[in-house]
Amino acid sequence: MTEIEAIIALVTKAGGRKSLYHFTRAGNLPAISQFDALWSSSRIMQDSTGERRLAAAEVHVDGYSLTVNSHLRIPESMMDAGVTLEQFRACLDQHVFLWPTIRDCRKMLDTYTRREPDAAFAVLEFDAKALLTSCSEAVKLSKYDSGSSPRFPNNCGYRKSPAMFLPLAEFGRVGSSTVPAKAAEIKEVLVEDQLRHMSRFLRAVYAANASDVPAAWQGIVKSLAAFGES
Repeated sequence: MTEIEAIIALVTKAGGRKSLYHFTRAGNLPAISQFDALWSSSRIMQDSTGERRLAAAEVHVDGYSLTVNSHLRIPESMMDAGVTLEQFRACLDQHVFLWPTIRDCRKMLDTYTRREPDAAFAVLEFDAKALLTSCSEAVKLSKYDSGSSPRFPNNCGYRKSPAMFLPLAEFGRVGSSTVPAKAAEIKEVLVEDQLRHMSRFLRAVYAANASDVPAAWQGIVKSLAAFGES
């Protein structure tokens, strides 16, 4: 077993960490299926500069529609010294985000459902070990929900910066409280730029309406309402 294989085995050892989950809008599914990829916001919106998106933005690529979510508000007080909000948002936009547990993904789903009760959302479930193995050099790990602000930012014990994203190969090597030191501390999994050939790792597609799911994935459709329920 190589060193990176050992790290991936450790990260995915727990029963609740065998999958990775990507939250998206149901309207993005046809494009995701067509291109067989998950793209970062900066790949979709190549003129993005880190300026805050106050609303979701719809972009058309080769005849397909993709909606990029808005940026959540992060107060200046949450930023590390020498890092601006624009620089940090630009960094976020360069990554595809995955949740390592059902609980974390469910929390995001519930949050967006409350904010946009008329919108349709979906969750893609991937085989964690296979996905991480396929793009290990592009994977980073975060101990915190990087794109949002804690409820009480002034009492928070960390500050946001690109340094909070730990390359997968350095897991277990870095002695910093800002990055995860054990698998249970991993809150987010990021993939730089894009996740290609993603259908190879796709286990299930959770959607409220099966008709929103492309034909190629009809055999793995599951009810979004049942996502996270035992």
